[in-house]
Amino acid sequence: MMQIIKLTQLNETQKEQIFDLWNTEYPEKLVYHSMADFESYLSRLTEQNHYVLSDTNDKIKGWAITFIRENEKWFAIIISGKLHGKGIGTEMLNELKKNESILNGWVIDHNSDKKHNGDRYRSPLEFYIKNGFKVIRETRLELEVMSAVKIKWIK
Repeated sequence: MMQIIKLTQLNETQKEQIFDLWNTEYPEKLVYHSMADFESYLSRLTEQNHYVLSDTNDKIKGWAITFIRENEKWFAIIISGKLHGKGIGTEMLNELKKNESILNGWVIDHNSDKKHNGDRYRSPLEFYIKNGFKVIRETRLELEVMSAVKIKWIK
């Protein structure tokens, strides 16, 4: 049985589990090499709301965050690869949507990145489209570590 809990702050154990989840599921180029780097990333985000998906043993299997960037509401979400295709990502998104009227995100829209373990990172773009997000094709993020397109959901 999984449950989603909304928090405004994470404790150290939660941060460590999310750090591990991030480094396991996201492309290798986005890996944080130390907990301090991950905490530095989090510290730059304003008005944070965390959504923690945990199993009966309080092991974190998914995490989402909403925050403000340049006067817009943004989000990030990570679900354990073992849970993909089971409706859990949609459940997490619906939890965010309950509390927001607009969500913006960056989505890697190609399949050429590898994860830390060598597996291919699969673009979740179709998942977001299926969940009501619009792709803002003219707005891209082109960085050394990431090539992504902006997505937006409006209630």
